[in-house]
Amino acid sequence: MKKCFRVVGLGAFLWAFNGEAETVFVSLEKDNAIAVVDPVAGKLLKTVAVGRRPRGIALSTDAKFLYVAVSDDNIIKKFNADTLTELADLPSGNDPETFALSPVDKRMYVSNEDDSQISVIDVDKKTVLTRIPVGVEPEGIAVSPDNQWVVSASETTNMVHWIETKNYTRVANTLVDPRPRALTFTADSKQVWVTSEMAGKLMVLDAKTKQIIKELVFEVEGVTAEKIQPVGLLVDKHMQRAYVALGPANRIAVINVANLTVEKMLLVGARVWNIAFSADQKYLYSANGLSNDMSIIDLEQLKVIRSIGVGTNPWGLAVKP
Repeated sequence: MKKCFRVVGLGAFLWAFNGEAETVFVSLEKDNAIAVVDPVAGKLLKTVAVGRRPRGIALSTDAKFLYVAVSDDNIIKKFNADTLTELADLPSGNDPETFALSPVDKRMYVSNEDDSQISVIDVDKKTVLTRIPVGVEPEGIAVSPDNQWVVSASETTNMVHWIETKNYTRVANTLVDPRPRALTFTADSKQVWVTSEMAGKLMVLDAKTKQIIKELVFEVEGVTAEKIQPVGLLVDKHMQRAYVALGPANRIAVINVANLTVEKMLLVGARVWNIAFSADQKYLYSANGLSNDMSIIDLEQLKVIRSIGVGTNPWGLAVKP
């Protein structure tokens, strides 16, 4: 285990990150680049140009490759995750905003916001296998851990679309609250958690019935309802806690999964967009779009321990062990 202690500012403020060495990659929409951050040292190492308006970002399962959705260039770029050497361009379709990899990395599912469809890509062959029509402005997308389902959230149609991975067929639609932004499966593949940006709400869907089974409306003391806009979310691997980024409310909600109650609100940077776990899930990282920084949260203490400037309009994060 590596430890880092640093005195910052004019006072004697001491911070500590007691975690494994890892690298955080952050997509920077306005800088047309990704930031490379060492969270243990608590510093930005460098920025690397990748193309116009990068947003979605993810690592392969073995952490050897980094994928970045370069939205305004209409491609997904593949990089060597160690050297950041560009290896390939994947034909993503128009305006790829977000994407999800299958559990074995053979398929990539890309949200094409402008075309109201999902592109299915063979990662090895770098070809589009098919395109699946969905609702208007698809953004959030996820693959179930058991590789049975792909779910896509359409912001304007206000639906979650259920796509079978066997034949890439959309078999069901679930009507949800306005502007669903992000979604994720629980580790057992039995539930899908979805955020509604305009309703200030979290919805839990049953993967078997495709119906909403639980809902949670967020409230933040001292913050008006219109500023509470849930976007990125995660559920931990033990399904004990979930975390939801609340956008302009500048908070991350900590949720007890068992009873769907908010345990705590964590104040982070301005306009928090997306979040990512450290490899051991002891820490949480957030991309704060308007304060141009990344927050580090100690999940044992439920405390923000550090903010690191990363560049202009950070959007997504990927963590390399």
